[in-house]
Amino acid sequence: MSLRLDISSRKPFAQGDPFGAVGAYEAISGKAFFAIDPLANENAAVVDLALAPRDADGLVSLSADFFILKPIDINRSNRRLFFDYGNRGNKRALQFFNDAPAANRPTTLDHAGNGFLMRSGYTIVWLGWQGDLLPGSDRLLLDVPTATQNGQPIVGTIRTEFVATKPGTLSLPLSSVASTRSYPPVSRDTTKAQLTRRRYAESRRVPIEADAWSFARVEHGSGVEHGPEIAIVPSDSHLYVAGGFEPGWIYELIYEARDPLVLGLGHVAVRDFVDFLRTSPTDSDGTANPLQEQGAYIEKAYAWGRSQTGRCIRDFLYLGFNDNGRGEPVFDGVLPHVAGAGKKWLNHRFANAVVLSGCEYENHFTVVDRFPFAYASSIDHLTGRTDAILKRPATDPLVIHTDTCSEYWNRRGSLVVTDTQGNDLPQPDIVRVYMWASSQHFAAVENTPPQRGLNGLGEYLDNIVSTSMFFRATLTLLDVWATTGKAPPPSHHPRREDATLVSYQAWKQQFPAIPGRAIPKQASRLRLLDFGPDIDRGVIGHHPPRFVGDREYAVLVPAVDRDGIDLAGVKAPMVQAPLGTYVGWNLRRSDLGLGAMLGVTGSYLPFPEDEEEREQSGDPRISIMERYPSSEAYREAIRQAAERLAGQGLMLWEDVEPAVRAAADWGRPRHVVRLRAQGAGTSSPI
Repeated sequence: MSLRLDISSRKPFAQGDPFGAVGAYEAISGKAFFAIDPLANENAAVVDLALAPRDADGLVSLSADFFILKPIDINRSNRRLFFDYGNRGNKRALQFFNDAPAANRPTTLDHAGNGFLMRSGYTIVWLGWQGDLLPGSDRLLLDVPTATQNGQPIVGTIRTEFVATKPGTLSLPLSSVASTRSYPPVSRDTTKAQLTRRRYAESRRVPIEADAWSFARVEHGSGVEHGPEIAIVPSDSHLYVAGGFEPGWIYELIYEARDPLVLGLGHVAVRDFVDFLRTSPTDSDGTANPLQEQGAYIEKAYAWGRSQTGRCIRDFLYLGFNDNGRGEPVFDGVLPHVAGAGKKWLNHRFANAVVLSGCEYENHFTVVDRFPFAYASSIDHLTGRTDAILKRPATDPLVIHTDTCSEYWNRRGSLVVTDTQGNDLPQPDIVRVYMWASSQHFAAVENTPPQRGLNGLGEYLDNIVSTSMFFRATLTLLDVWATTGKAPPPSHHPRREDATLVSYQAWKQQFPAIPGRAIPKQASRLRLLDFGPDIDRGVIGHHPPRFVGDREYAVLVPAVDRDGIDLAGVKAPMVQAPLGTYVGWNLRRSDLGLGAMLGVTGSYLPFPEDEEEREQSGDPRISIMERYPSSEAYREAIRQAAERLAGQGLMLWEDVEPAVRAAADWGRPRHVVRLRAQGAGTSSPI
């Protein structure tokens, strides 16, 4: 392998403002060029690498955008590299660890948020790893080769799902997402493809006639005489449906595609780039490694990813890419967040790396959730296989895996901590698993009014539990663990042994009967799917995949108290002192899949305001005023909860006062609290 850096920009970050004793930071951006040996053992796991084009030296070329924030005086850093797996090419670390606004081009002091990562001295690194992204919105890109067979295009059958959320949608990218490359059809003859639609994931597929759709896109423009016009243009990257996609239906397209990208090279790029930053003073052309200037060096490297990129970390570990090729670990510790049981989806032929994870309704038949699900070794009772994500002791990193309640309901999160039959599975000594109780997959940093789930697609308000303080605490725990050997607190997650992890039926008996509030009919199931005989070689053969009888993995959910709050897990201050029931599920709006759960979105179901309202409505939950006689009492309950967490090391002491300040005036506008009779103001907007 050789690596060459092309640094296109190097300038002060945040106008050169200092971050405590670490001082000022600089932003370095450019492109990394890789030449990969396709015959090297460390690259053997990459699907179709042998079919990638090679240069005169027999190497495979790829390139990736990179962005680095580092102390100008690198010797004032903490000698820690923090790698943010940019979610779908977007930079996320500052948003979640620094409570900063989302920004793909961070330049200002505002983009530094509270400055936590900088004040701590981390060198923050991003690299494009997803090879099917299109340019736009300052996303980080990875350019990977297309596989061919004896100089000819490779073709294969692929499947994509489409779910329109508003009427009048006439065309959508074949990839289903505008930011992502689509695999072109071998032929635009619709009689050679199949388009169906269905109401729910496991409903009967209803065929759509071949003359009712086409491989085409819609272009909008101004007509000469008759006002706005549209044109239907043949396209190798779009699906057009005459009359439009009907919201509330799942459309599924199966067609012959060509030109698969070698997307598994994303793992190689991350491995080799981080290893280079840690170990090489110069690149292959003699350009200085910016992290080893002034005699500096990196002692530890950590990786963090959420959702898609949490799955990517688990995939990276499972496939053995944490070995730098010399028997040394690339990352000393990793922080996969809200990955649930997901893992393998990137490294197969015709993969779509941007696709959302499989849920009850959306993308139900993806390869995301396949055994093994756990870090510990276990037996798949449906197939007899024994496997684990961590199985290379010399290079396996420390792991702090964090999920929310949403992953247990929608992403089969219980399989991270149980065997496939639902029995508690002891974690390896190098693993901690924390469930952030009664919170949802995405927790907004901003203290803004609650909205209907997922931009109005849900029946209920979004779960508004604030959890950003946990990111800072888990990174601190990981660094202490990797540096001194002092282990973090024991794992905090639901367990079968103490009845905090239960079946859906048991949960249904526990959950309060809140007036006017429907509940899910089940958690997201996980049935054994047959993807074809070549799936282990990265080739999907069955479209759609076939159920293997009625064989099913055990998917369990957190048990709840009389308020519907999770009994187990790490409880944020808002969960310990609740103003409503916070759950990890939401239901789809009545016109968009009534009764099905909405992706990985949670809900906030406000408590009754006072005893009179509780009695009138028949709500079994104790009212706000019966819990906290004043706004000051609520704020004090938040303080006590925050201090308990800080004392356990699960929250930093610096985050206690911000949590208390956010609780002022009943936590508005994040909460919906009226309490007009108490003179506490007017309703929060919804």
